[in-house]
Amino acid sequence: YSMKQQYIYLVFTKTGTWLSRTLNFFENSDYIHVSLGLDNPLNNLYSFGRTNPSNPFSGGFVVEDLSEGIYKRFEDTSLCIYRLKVTEKQYYILRKKISPFIISKHSYRYNFIGLFGLWFNLPVNRSFHFFCSQFVSLALTQAGIYRPQKAFGLIKPCDLLQIKALELVYKGTIKSYINEKSYAIEA
Repeated sequence: YSMKQQYIYLVFTKTGTWLSRTLNFFENSDYIHVSLGLDNPLNNLYSFGRTNPSNPFSGGFVVEDLSEGIYKRFEDTSLCIYRLKVTEKQYYILRKKISPFIISKHSYRYNFIGLFGLWFNLPVNRSFHFFCSQFVSLALTQAGIYRPQKAFGLIKPCDLLQIKALELVYKGTIKSYINEKSYAIEA
């Protein structure tokens, strides 16, 4: 592999749904949800969240679009986009690690029990069950991009904001981001 640089994106949001408000009660943070973007523009974001925008209990692996689904219902969602330089090899490994989730997305479920463990500082790892920051941190770690200081089941979105090489590329609301439609982030 050459050492050509590539970008990946960490997309942080806070929708205002009841789950988002509940999580915020326990962890007062600007952003409650994190997604991983591999391409610019950010048409496909990978994470764990609602599989049905109108049902908060239908959770699993999701391919998100900032102009659809839950984000379309909550346009005033706080949004923060960071990019991170990675090597071509890390990018390839990351794609490879995410691929089984995409192919078998119906096999994965949201780790609601893991969220309770997170609040009590007890990591709960369950096969095929993840919450957003648990999934993103695992994928980044498997690709050699991130070295967590704690168990995956204890990683919150705000922990991922501590990655040193993150570059802020957008901060505002989803509505503003979509309206500006400069959609493709300049490299």
